[in-house]
Amino acid sequence: MCVGGAALLYALSRWIIPAVVQYHGGLTILWHEIIMEPILDTLTQSTRPQRRPSQRVIQAIDQFCRQKEWAMNVGDEKGMHHVVNPATVLELGTYCGYSTVRIASLLPPTPIARQIIAWAGLQDKVQLVEEASGDWIPKMRTEFGVETFDLVFLDHWKDRYLPDTKLLEDCGLLRKGSVLLADNVIFPGTPEYLEYVRSSPQYESQYFQSHLEYTKVEDGLEKSVYLD
Repeated sequence: MCVGGAALLYALSRWIIPAVVQYHGGLTILWHEIIMEPILDTLTQSTRPQRRPSQRVIQAIDQFCRQKEWAMNVGDEKGMHHVVNPATVLELGTYCGYSTVRIASLLPPTPIARQIIAWAGLQDKVQLVEEASGDWIPKMRTEFGVETFDLVFLDHWKDRYLPDTKLLEDCGLLRKGSVLLADNVIFPGTPEYLEYVRSSPQYESQYFQSHLEYTKVEDGLEKSVYLD
């Protein structure tokens, strides 16, 4: 009975419930964000940004070394399981970067983002800013020498879409032809923002229907071209 119950719970959590909730936005958030993420955080002593995609890299190396060719990595058995949430790390010695990836996966989300950007070879093109958007938008000229933006991708707190857009306007950071591309305008939804860009003579706005990421829930992008 225990084995059968465990198998049923695994099937429910791994396939059945995810397949059902992908058609309902509220249930999707409830299942993945409220239920599963805290459980996985507790079981793995890590956070979602720390688990993906670095774990895929680690698993691929472990599988290769077990099945194809041995390598002197720290390995999956020793791993870094005894270390929890370090903030600053010194690694003395590396072979092919395996332990580096394991260590980096333990770091907080922003360092994880920096690592992924570096893996993509884009670290010289990307500047990550750890500050509230309403605080740093007015400092874009003085701190980063930015005159105007060609593209602004909005995918942060939904209640900040409209005030940050108005702040970009007030600070003169939008030029004629600047594009605002806003995600999740249907779910969770940004009605005030949509009303603003669709009714304002300063924008030519177009909606692109899509789905909430990795689900069948309706969502979409709003592309708004600044005309002033």
